[in-house]
Amino acid sequence: MEQCPNIVFVLTDDQGYGDLGCHGNDTIQTPHIDRFYQDAVRLTDFHVGSTCAPTRAGILTGHFCNSAGVWHTIGGRSLLREDEWTLADALSAAGYRTGHFGKWHLGDSQPFRPHERGFDESVYHAGGGIGNTGDHWGNDYFDDTYFKNGVPAAYQGYCTDVFFREGMRFISENADQPFFCYIATNAPHGPLNVEPRYVDLYRDSTPHEDRARFYGMISNIDDNFGRLQSHLHELGLSDNTILIFMTDNGTATGVELDSEQYPQEGPGSYNAGMRGKKGSPYEGGHRVPFLVRFPNGQVAGGRDMPALASYVDFMPTLLELCNADVPNERSFHGQSLAPMLRGQDPPADWSGRVNVCDTQRVAHPVKWRKSSVMKKRWRLINGRELYDLDSDPGQRRDIAAEHPGIVSELRQDYELWWKNISDQFDRDVPIALGGDDEEVKLTTHDLRNETCNGVWNHRQVRAGQVSSGYWAVDIRQSGRYEIELRRWPEETGYALTAAIEGDDSNWRRDSIKPGDAPAYEGGIALAIQWAQLTIGDANYQAEVDPAGTSALFTVELTTGPDQLFAAFHDHSERTIAPYYVYIRRLP
Repeated sequence: MEQCPNIVFVLTDDQGYGDLGCHGNDTIQTPHIDRFYQDAVRLTDFHVGSTCAPTRAGILTGHFCNSAGVWHTIGGRSLLREDEWTLADALSAAGYRTGHFGKWHLGDSQPFRPHERGFDESVYHAGGGIGNTGDHWGNDYFDDTYFKNGVPAAYQGYCTDVFFREGMRFISENADQPFFCYIATNAPHGPLNVEPRYVDLYRDSTPHEDRARFYGMISNIDDNFGRLQSHLHELGLSDNTILIFMTDNGTATGVELDSEQYPQEGPGSYNAGMRGKKGSPYEGGHRVPFLVRFPNGQVAGGRDMPALASYVDFMPTLLELCNADVPNERSFHGQSLAPMLRGQDPPADWSGRVNVCDTQRVAHPVKWRKSSVMKKRWRLINGRELYDLDSDPGQRRDIAAEHPGIVSELRQDYELWWKNISDQFDRDVPIALGGDDEEVKLTTHDLRNETCNGVWNHRQVRAGQVSSGYWAVDIRQSGRYEIELRRWPEETGYALTAAIEGDDSNWRRDSIKPGDAPAYEGGIALAIQWAQLTIGDANYQAEVDPAGTSALFTVELTTGPDQLFAAFHDHSERTIAPYYVYIRRLP
């Protein structure tokens, strides 16, 4: 009996449709992916969320991201609802070994971490990128400390190399059984750190240093993708592996846009003619590469699949290709693309299919905000502008006034979509306290407030940027808890009121151009005098020891949902949310 197919899924970060040679970019060097393109099935009208975390939520659940609790990248709005059934859950139930390596961005605290969402093994960085608030202090893409199933561990090498290397190790260790290996690079997301040899490839062919670095990071991904393919071939797994290359949203750095959001294409600047880029409701924000090859499943041969498809189709498609069962109580917003991937015509009702992408990035979703309603050749933008991609692929001429009937039809389609997803908006997505004996770490990356302005990266922490808000929590066990408020993360040992002199990172100065400031420039002191904690019905206050590392409170908590508010106070009339909060349940 033939073994169930393996799955290897490579997802890159902030690389757009035009950031590949096979899509017409004559500057970038991606020979390995270009060769893969020649024998892959290519989804040429495939759409995702227009930013990082929302796409990941849809891929792993088959549900539109907003309904899964993920419509932003920070502010507690990137936490995937605990009751969502993930692709890793489904494949584990089907007998697969599951591994994740790289970017997660669906929650750093319990119960949202990858090894709590169906993955047997995960090596990941925190937050939405290396150097985000919850990430290990001093990470800079080289020789960093990542989390292995939640435990910090040091790794040697450049981040993309590490994540592919760990993925290939996982494949080798599980080659005799079905496996799902999810490699999610943080590259080419900024900061644009990469070895100089990759930057040098593009210094003379791109308009500025950032583009050279961005393309260099993609060429590094391409080299790793080539090694991955060779690894599968050497293990004899190529034909029975579903190998997918995809990106998570439109390009972030691959093209300049003018004031009207049109691409300024030219030497070293390319967006496949699409309007907009990351975060945009226009095609350039959310139409991405999707290349898949699975010879044993008749998915190969260098074919285009032009049918309108979406990230919510990803999970049902893979489960059908793997013959994995879907329990009766589970359903998807998407549907399986497997028959079309094998070369069959679209179902009769596919021409009426509607897909919606929006970009919220606010505390509470707003109807019609940065939205695109897609149906056949039509695109309704923000509920007002209408474009016909057949005659105007660059979306330059708004024809809404010429087709009021089409506008009305697409607006009705959006209304049905909004009704379907919006009943979940009022459900909170709390972090679990006391579910086990493990310490819980909260950071301002997930701090909730009405402006979603939490301090989400190490640069902001070092600069003493101020934010205020609360964390949504769910106390799983009643009892005594120790809650520790910190200015600096635990691993540094710095005092609450300490400044950091100079550069304490592992920054590779040969990876920046002459004249650049180092990645980190120390950190300012905050003259913290007292601390405050509010949770349950109690409010606690205490003066702090300036030489101490934290403000420590012991509290009694009862089970149930709550809000945790914490603050530092200095000489100014302001409230400073602690950047780091550590919570331990006491015996």
